[in-house]
Amino acid sequence: MRIDIITVLPDLLSSFLHHSIVQRAQDKNLVDLKIHDLRDYTVTKHRTVDDYAYGGGAGMVLMIEPIVNCLEHLKQAREYQEIIYLSPDGVPLNQSVANEVSLFDHVILLCGHYKGVDERVREHFVTREISIGDYVLSGGELPAAVLADAVIRLLPGVLSDETSALTDSFQDGLVAPPVFTRPANFRGLNVPEILLSGHEKNIEQWRFDESVKRTESRRPSGSKSSNKSK
Repeated sequence: MRIDIITVLPDLLSSFLHHSIVQRAQDKNLVDLKIHDLRDYTVTKHRTVDDYAYGGGAGMVLMIEPIVNCLEHLKQAREYQEIIYLSPDGVPLNQSVANEVSLFDHVILLCGHYKGVDERVREHFVTREISIGDYVLSGGELPAAVLADAVIRLLPGVLSDETSALTDSFQDGLVAPPVFTRPANFRGLNVPEILLSGHEKNIEQWRFDESVKRTESRRPSGSKSSNKSK
């Protein structure tokens, strides 16, 4: 998979590129992650990428010309299934959206900044808009990192245990159950006996029941029946 991220703050994403699962995926050649400085695609000697909004108002807007120049440059090399704009008013990012994006081969992530991007970019070039929450950040770099991380960890071979991603919260519409590790007794705080029993079927049922209870408590709109279907 190839992910190209367009930003006015490439250095902000440098730490994200070189740590943990994202670095591991790159080392295994499972993902090709490239950062593009929008200022490299301007036509002004001062490398200007923003301007005042027509009609007045506070804040600057990312200009259409450098964005389209960058998009056209990238599209000369390959066909992209999605050009995703990270925006507070986009479709909320959830596990289903991450799963879908992980199936694409080539994706562009466009990071907004200031008061956003020229609306013509959104209308004529962006294919999808995604939000990581109903709040405003200084730019789209952190949302782009969140989306990329959520997608990359789903790629086959990235995680050492490929079943791990399949048991994450929300993969089956349920919040993940509680997990415990050694010691079994810490200052009188005990691990549930069922998890020490070695009875795989009972443990699986316990985990499902706990997932249902947590979902009903923490995500009531997405809760499911507590009757497990086999």
